Amino acid sequence: MESRLTYETWEQKKPSFPIHNEHKGSLHVLEWAYEHYGEELVYACSFGAEGMVLIDLISRVNPEAKVIFLDTGLHFQETYDLIEVVKKRYPRLNIEKLHPELTVAEQADRYGDALWEREPDHCCRMRKIEPLERALRGKKAWISGLRREQSPSRQRTQFLNKDERFRSVKICPLIHWTWDDVWATIRERGLPYNPLHDRGYPSIGCEKCTLPVEEGEDLRAGRWAGTQKRECGLHTTTR
Repeated sequence: MESRLTYETWEQKKPSFPIHNEHKGSLHVLEWAYEHYGEELVYACSFGAEGMVLIDLISRVNPEAKVIFLDTGLHFQETYDLIEVVKKRYPRLNIEKLHPELTVAEQADRYGDALWEREPDHCCRMRKIEPLERALRGKKAWISGLRREQSPSRQRTQFLNKDERFRSVKICPLIHWTWDDVWATIRERGLPYNPLHDRGYPSIGCEKCTLPVEEGEDLRAGRWAGTQKRECGLHTTTR
């Protein structure tokens, strides 16, 4: 009998999943993941378009799954409103907001106003990375909505990934989905979504660090616009 796949047992043989089906492998991955990890599996959701698709898929596999939202205290009001809508549509899901150790006001007192402008990596670390580190302690795996199409840095993402930052297994069921696939499913299933998507925001993060993009621009061009930063750090290997 093979042992459970974890960060520590990563070298063992991995399962393979068929992708030539309606959901491009995503449902098969989720079914395996919840059977394999049970309550030790969490979904870290930002409630973007991909998040709505994943929540709908997860609810079919495990209606009582744990979903965590990294509540930086700096999100758009539309994002917070959407979370309440999702709670009503999927009342059995265990949706939890995770908060940083410092409030926005406490952070300003300690580090000065608008740290996100002066040191965005430091701000992301305190408000997103450290809360997720705490949430994943004792967990063997977590789910993310990464897609290969999103950016060059994500093109080699696999269904199952060894996560060096959080020392866990990162599961990415949507790697083969396109942006069009995501929106086709939102429309077909009548899924709720953030109205900011209709206002030129394909990728939505904190209000202070997210701008709309022009047609034809990279989907993540509005994140930390005017800087070289394109990732908050959750999906990089540097600890």
